[in-house]
Amino acid sequence: MTCTGLQPSLRRLVLEASRTHEIHSFLAPSISQSRCFSATAAHRSRIGKTAIAIPPDVSLRFCDVPKATARSRNPDAPVSILEVTGPLGQLTLPIPQYLSTSQDSDGKKLNVSVLESDETHQRSMWGTMRALIQNTISGVSEGHTCILRLVGVGYRATVEDSATTKKPEYPGQKFVNLKLGFAHPVEMGVPMGVKASTPQPTRILLEGCDKQVVTQFAAEIRRWRKPEPYKGKGIFVNDETIRLKGKNK
Repeated sequence: MTCTGLQPSLRRLVLEASRTHEIHSFLAPSISQSRCFSATAAHRSRIGKTAIAIPPDVSLRFCDVPKATARSRNPDAPVSILEVTGPLGQLTLPIPQYLSTSQDSDGKKLNVSVLESDETHQRSMWGTMRALIQNTISGVSEGHTCILRLVGVGYRATVEDSATTKKPEYPGQKFVNLKLGFAHPVEMGVPMGVKASTPQPTRILLEGCDKQVVTQFAAEIRRWRKPEPYKGKGIFVNDETIRLKGKNK
């Protein structure tokens, strides 16, 4: 399968060069025609058109934002806010002006579409907004989790009610205490809406409704000991793996 990325003018120049013996004639076809790495045709993602299933214990409500905010020149400025309520909590998600949503007659599925599918920005954000809505609905119904694995000699983690280096930001805040080989203690406050536990001394389990908050806190913990490729030590998130490098002789 040939790609059509080369312009006709380039092909014409290559053929003229082959006639004037500037390049060999048998090289002209290989230069003027480029081949793709894959034999299958390229297809765009259609995730935005896929309907979102709404669990029976989840309710959706759309609220309008003030007109002063809606008149912003930002193309992603929200004109409404989606309020999702479920058994695990309540989350809100801003909806931009070019996105439209509709539910079926039974109210069990939510369809997401954009006003102008040919416009580049709207088409690129179509699947993103659909994924954000899906994460919000699944967050209040099932929740999101992150498992961190501490790999290294002496690496340990505990969840404490108080900390010596930090003050609580809200009542009842927990703190993750990490032992990663540093001379100073590593204490991190658990964000609001996230539940942290240590089923094993080298495992940290994070649970919460908001996927962005859970994964962001996991990334902040991982930042203290990023996985290194020589001994394979570090903090791994979920199914993260790393390829070890060979020793130099």
